[in-house]
Amino acid sequence: LGRGDRVPLARRDRVRSPAMSESIVSPIDGKVAFTFDYLDAASARATIERARAAQQAWKRTPMAERVGLCMRAMDAFAARADEHAEAITRMMGKPLAEARGEAKTMRARVEALCGLADRALADEPLPELPGFHRFIRHEPVGLVLDIAAWNYPLVVPIGVVVGGVLAGNAVLIKHSPQTALVGRQLAEAFAAAGAPAGLVSDFMCDHATIAELLATRTIDQVAFTGSVRGGHEVFRAAAQHNFMAVGLELGGKDPALVLPDCDFDFTVPNLVEGAFYNAGQSCCAVERIYVHVDIWDRFVEAYVAETHKLVLGSPLDAATTLGPVVNPAAAARIQAQVAAALAAGARRVVDPSAFSKPEGPCYLAPEVLVDVDHSMALMNEETFGPAIGLMKVRDEAEALRLMNDSRYGLTASLWTRDDARALELANELATGTVFQNRCDYLDPTLPWVGVKDSGHGVTLSHLGLRALTRPKSFHFRRR
Repeated sequence: LGRGDRVPLARRDRVRSPAMSESIVSPIDGKVAFTFDYLDAASARATIERARAAQQAWKRTPMAERVGLCMRAMDAFAARADEHAEAITRMMGKPLAEARGEAKTMRARVEALCGLADRALADEPLPELPGFHRFIRHEPVGLVLDIAAWNYPLVVPIGVVVGGVLAGNAVLIKHSPQTALVGRQLAEAFAAAGAPAGLVSDFMCDHATIAELLATRTIDQVAFTGSVRGGHEVFRAAAQHNFMAVGLELGGKDPALVLPDCDFDFTVPNLVEGAFYNAGQSCCAVERIYVHVDIWDRFVEAYVAETHKLVLGSPLDAATTLGPVVNPAAAARIQAQVAAALAAGARRVVDPSAFSKPEGPCYLAPEVLVDVDHSMALMNEETFGPAIGLMKVRDEAEALRLMNDSRYGLTASLWTRDDARALELANELATGTVFQNRCDYLDPTLPWVGVKDSGHGVTLSHLGLRALTRPKSFHFRRR
């Protein structure tokens, strides 16, 4: 790969070791957009020591001060939002408007968590018992390691980062190498807001260093967002010599069911966006759609027409609504999944040649396939790209069987005007979140959870805040 210009943000205040220097190759043009350094062992230990020292004081800080710090950090981030958004777009390829929108979504999540924190983390009194004083305290765990993913580089870590700070912890951000600068963006925002040195730290370490940390009692809790395979590796490493708390946000193969009584003109564009937003690179993207036979032909025709409205191009172009996928390997994997489905009898209803695209292997036209079934990886394995299968169903019973026929269980969406029927169907779905008439969305006041291979633990909501604490019982006998 050719060397690109080195960017000051990735180098500032660092002592560079050439052996430790790493490149971030942009999917926009295949060139090096940024470089960064992994922490060496001594720097990693020093970062941990600072974090430990900061946490010991921070855990005694009143909640109002914790909330104030988090909101000031969002103000500090907003002051550089355009700079940060462009860096994110260059690192991982999402359209610039989406990168800017992610910063706003991040702030909304922080505001929600700050609003929940006082009540969620307050001491819980037990019923009066004569002669005793009993209550439960939600005590900080100490030092939290957040291993974050590249696809939503701000909103993926922020629940753990801000939730950890609100709960009285110190947080180490180990971001994906593809979006390595984001850990620094967040740490700088907290520093500018007046955070104690070490409370929130950029912690770009290699896999060997992280594995060593997970095998010791150096940290107290780990949160991981990524692949199922990566989740298993983290869980094994954390359990082998430890009993630290582990939170895993993993993959999805999220289904949608479209019923005849849906608001048709609302449903179609929302399901196109649900499949292709961020080039389909979302754990909760809609990846398979089941359509009732009574509206099948009409739905396919409308879905194809709506898909053709997408604009494939450089994510730096304001008109672009579908940018590149993250790297050539991801593009090849997605194309192989589509090719295998076609070879097994699936049929394209959107012609990829209808979309002009820039040069480069990461630009994929949207794929919409029909005549699919569950023998195809397109319908049973995570795609994580701009490809979707549409499948006709005879009735709700068949739809429920197919929707639950997955090793994943993150979200599912039901598109119907019948609220009571939606609730009945939702009760039968094996998934962490069920939507009615929306998809691909996280409400920060609701717990974000997965079942089966979609994860373990919880983030967001009052339950996500409590998940970053340990319960401590107080049982005082009074004379």
